[in-house]
Amino acid sequence: MMVCDWKTFSTDSETYTLEAFEAAVGDEFEAMMFKENEDIPAYIWTINYVIIVKRSSKILTDISFEKIPRNPVCE
Repeated sequence: MMVCDWKTFSTDSETYTLEAFEAAVGDEFEAMMFKENEDIPAYIWTINYVIIVKRSSKILTDISFEKIPRNPVCE
């Protein structure tokens, strides 16, 4: 499900509000996508990046963000 408004989500150690997320990745939020029956988004789009939200553990709810440039410049 694609969501264009921020939906706060939590891991075992942190709650990600819009402000906390933007500070963590250094970019402005645009949209997020949730997979079926998941409380944590799978992908988050910002102005400059597509961010893959990766689960670090199956036992604990812990995540990391992988930033991929949206419009890479090729020379």
